Amino acid sequence: MTNDQPFVDLRKYDQSWFDRGRPSWYVLLWWLVQAIAFPLTPQPLNILRCALLRLFGASIGKGVLIRPTARFTYPWKVTIGNYSWIGDNVVLYSLDRIHIGEHCVVSQKSYLCTGSHDIQDPAFGLKTASITINNGAWVAADCFVGPGVQIGANAVIGARSTVLTNMPSGQVCWGSPCRPKTSRIKPDTPTNP
Repeated sequence: MTNDQPFVDLRKYDQSWFDRGRPSWYVLLWWLVQAIAFPLTPQPLNILRCALLRLFGASIGKGVLIRPTARFTYPWKVTIGNYSWIGDNVVLYSLDRIHIGEHCVVSQKSYLCTGSHDIQDPAFGLKTASITINNGAWVAADCFVGPGVQIGANAVIGARSTVLTNMPSGQVCWGSPCRPKTSRIKPDTPTNP
């Protein structure tokens, strides 16, 4: 095969094995409800958005704030802990499980992506892996979090970072690719007598 010949043959693509977790009619009903109800609910009606997500199988804790433009592919694969915030235009591409802990922030335009493709497979096979964001973590604006990533408790992911590997707890991390840079919590300094 020469470099100008395609490695992949998309005619062979097959995701018939993939389980969306609900029948097709249910998925379409969710997409319709989300397309109409979410963007039309005023900002203060957060309780309605949380109720719709729960109705469609999401596990949503108390005090969770979700902006009207947030998008959930399959809410029944999403868990969001107490008092967490999901910002404007956040996408939870939940082909696999997404677990967001308590007191977490996922800021505007961030993309949590649980699906990709096997680049070594000529049929471009689908691959999925869950994402976990642990308690107290902040994913700042416009970040990409890839399949299989775990973000440690109280970590901060800087704006526009690309997170392709696990990030440790209590660290401020940023970059493309994202890397730990410094501690989020400064050690206690002794006070002068």
